Amino acid sequence: MTFNQLKMAIYATYITNLYGFKLKLSNTAQEKKQLRIRYAHELLTKLNIHVNVLNKDKLPKDGQYLLASNHRSVIDPLIIELSVKETSLFGHWISKKELYNSFFFGLFVRNGGTILLDREATQMSTFFTDIKTCVNQGDSIYIFPEGTRNKTQSPLTEFKEGSRIIAVKNRLPILPIYIKSSANEILISSLKDEKKKRIVDVEIGDIIDYKDKSMSLEEAYTKQFDIK
Repeated sequence: MTFNQLKMAIYATYITNLYGFKLKLSNTAQEKKQLRIRYAHELLTKLNIHVNVLNKDKLPKDGQYLLASNHRSVIDPLIIELSVKETSLFGHWISKKELYNSFFFGLFVRNGGTILLDREATQMSTFFTDIKTCVNQGDSIYIFPEGTRNKTQSPLTEFKEGSRIIAVKNRLPILPIYIKSSANEILISSLKDEKKKRIVDVEIGDIIDYKDKSMSLEEAYTKQFDIK
């Protein structure tokens, strides 16, 4: 690890836990939204990474959705937060158990507006009940349908069936968002030299009706963004 990478790791740990504490003290969804935006802005600005939103006119200003995005980098949630910052949308991220217990992410994840997914659980009733509670509060659900970070050379890996089930069970239209740039490569290069400005392009897709059974969510997503 270079000195610059070490410096950034210390800074990221500090600011992540600082905002985790602030989120713990927040009382409303919109307070959490603004804190998440400020956190994302501060961390990405430090890395000199900027988000460029394509087809911004397709973003709904309000409402409830299952926001579905591809996932290749640890900074993807930050990218999504900045992509929808000009809307009133607030979503609870589906978060795996490992992040809840993480020294780096734990405090932030537990207090930032997330729903715990324990993939080792023998039954998923608690998970779906937690989602229903959040939806009944008027909030959206944010998810990476691939289930985990895509570390392959393919632009997209197989979607898990659970994403469509969440949308159907909660009658949530699906808001597809595609991080076009290789955010992980951009992050790695920024850690080596943050003086150079780097751009992450994010494309907003058309809303997908949760009742549409003409094709799978993965097929609809791939078709919208012309992913080969």
